[in-house]
Amino acid sequence: MLWHQARPLGQAPIVLRPLAQLVCNLSRWATVDPEVMNSSAPAECRNLVGGRWLPSAISRQLPDPLTGDKFLEVPHTQPDEIGPFVQSLRSVPKSGLHNPLKDPERYLLYGDVSFRVAAELRRPEVEHFFARLIQRVAPKSIVQALGEVRVTRKFFENFSGDQVRFLARGFTNPGDHPGQISSGNRWPFGPVALITPFNFPLEIPALQLMGALYMGNKPLLHVDQRVSVVVEQLLRLLHHCGAPPTDVDLLHGPGTTMGEVLKCAEPRSTLFTGSQRVAERLAVEMHGKVFLEDAGFDWKILGPDVRDLDYVAWQCDQDAYACTGQKCSAQSILFAHRNWVIAGLLDRITDLATSRKLSDLTVGPILSWTTKSILDHTKRLLQIPGAKLLFGGKPLSGHSIPEVYGAVEPTAVLIPLEQALLPEHFGVVTTEVFGPFQVVTEWQDGQLPQVLDACERMSHHLTAAVVSNDINFVQHVLGNTVNGTTYVGIRARTTGAPQNHWFGPAGDPRGAGIGTPEAIRLVWSCHREIITDFGPVPPPAFLVQS
Repeated sequence: MLWHQARPLGQAPIVLRPLAQLVCNLSRWATVDPEVMNSSAPAECRNLVGGRWLPSAISRQLPDPLTGDKFLEVPHTQPDEIGPFVQSLRSVPKSGLHNPLKDPERYLLYGDVSFRVAAELRRPEVEHFFARLIQRVAPKSIVQALGEVRVTRKFFENFSGDQVRFLARGFTNPGDHPGQISSGNRWPFGPVALITPFNFPLEIPALQLMGALYMGNKPLLHVDQRVSVVVEQLLRLLHHCGAPPTDVDLLHGPGTTMGEVLKCAEPRSTLFTGSQRVAERLAVEMHGKVFLEDAGFDWKILGPDVRDLDYVAWQCDQDAYACTGQKCSAQSILFAHRNWVIAGLLDRITDLATSRKLSDLTVGPILSWTTKSILDHTKRLLQIPGAKLLFGGKPLSGHSIPEVYGAVEPTAVLIPLEQALLPEHFGVVTTEVFGPFQVVTEWQDGQLPQVLDACERMSHHLTAAVVSNDINFVQHVLGNTVNGTTYVGIRARTTGAPQNHWFGPAGDPRGAGIGTPEAIRLVWSCHREIITDFGPVPPPAFLVQS
């Protein structure tokens, strides 16, 4: 059998009841309804600064990614309106809103807030609300949308109760004499900034935002304005659950306006998730005071041991094309050993990929690449000697997706390994396409060094997968690669940023993590050593001048 691509393994089909049929407490905090957002009744967003929800002078009307109808009004905040945001950040002390020695009861406050938010997200109507809101602004299958909500809920569960204060756990060492002890402490940065993209409009900002708050920082949050309505609703839920409204500022609007705030306010640290181009520019403008989770040209190597063919094909399809390929962890290149090709893996991936359809959003709009740009990239790859189109390479048909977004069939291009490695081809072969697109190449016994050379030459190292149960093969590949989140074994995947393990790049001192205690401590706090030395003071005879 072929694994069903529309739901997780072992789970029954998901059936959503209409929102009106659910016992609803949303009116206490929600200000939009994802079921009725349309051109005649567009949803409206507001900036949050200093604990107040405020409009901007002008708003931007955004199109529905599936129909093109204007369905969302978002503040289009301009540089001449940034004064309150700048002042809000500048008013935050470097010691933060709390730290181990100042207002430590706030650690307990956020443990309680997390508990309450998790409980709310367990309510069917709240889960449904966020899943449908995600689908409206960043169309993806209901399985993917619900998965995002549930990962976020589990994260809040993980940091309920005392778990927030445990994040700030330090250590002590004995001193040189009585009364002296040195202690290592996790200290906040104080005023910080957080910039996140469109593809996971709830999970990424929620996990990073809460990490910043847990450690005692005050963040200014900016999310891609095409999807920022989602995080605004999360903030309203946080306030409903007891979070102080003045602890976070939210700026809707263009990235250039956020850039002006950063230049004027000079936050102590900025977390950026998004494109490589913007990340590198931001690193320069912020004088290196950044954490980055940017590009991800992610590879998967299929070892020589073939087994569980249907499952591996299903996972390859999921990794490359779920969420229409708009994941920073999406499978960008597949190094398939010849044994897998002979066994029919590529044919099975083709069957799965070509069965994706717009009607259930297993394929959908591409928000950062146009149809033309993806098809032009496909043509450039097909000009490489020996290249072959495995499937796709055509626009989607029968839709009303606006031209500003892309709409293409899931696509794969097969390129000979020897050609892909040539300097004149390697750059275009390893260009990350943020959409339903992957490069496939075949290797055979004796060519593993060339495969590993390709991995070494790639510039960014986010996720990777080594699909093999041959422990010697796996250890050899792991020992010669660097990707920060690497799955191994026959069930290995490239995608997956759950709440139960680190997710982030490696090989870059600016690399950010997300979701775990280690990630939160790394990104949202710094080390402070405090040495206490209270005496007793030694006798005068021991006081020798040197």
